[in-house]
Amino acid sequence: MLKKRPSVLIAIVIYKGFVTLLLTATSLVLLLAFKKHDALVTFAESYMLEGKRQAIELFLERIINIQPQTIKFSGIVTGIYAAVTAIEAMGLWYKKTWATILVIVLVAISIPPEIYELIKGITILKIVIFTINIAVLWYLIKHYYQH
Repeated sequence: MLKKRPSVLIAIVIYKGFVTLLLTATSLVLLLAFKKHDALVTFAESYMLEGKRQAIELFLERIINIQPQTIKFSGIVTGIYAAVTAIEAMGLWYKKTWATILVIVLVAISIPPEIYELIKGITILKIVIFTINIAVLWYLIKHYYQH
């Protein structure tokens, strides 16, 4: 039988589960965009809606100017990352040492790019994600060395 889990660990598993859902949805959207790239190009070339046309054209122009292979690659990599995140969450739930080490390494690797992004421009979302990742890293390192 599993021991009672600390509330912080439960929160981390829930956070990882939420991230898994977001990454999975992103992967599916990218792979669907890859599959329907030609249809998006046709739609972008023929779409006319006065008043909203500029915003829609800007959005579609960015999408259709991405190479289809880049969209496919991004979708696959995002799907793989979603799977890794799900594995992390399950490993943490079952208190596996390898999962703790995996999360520590992956979160630690993400800190420098997050700092770079904060230097480029601060947003509430960037601050929240950075703070959560620092808290997760601190908790898991502390917890790992207590055992």
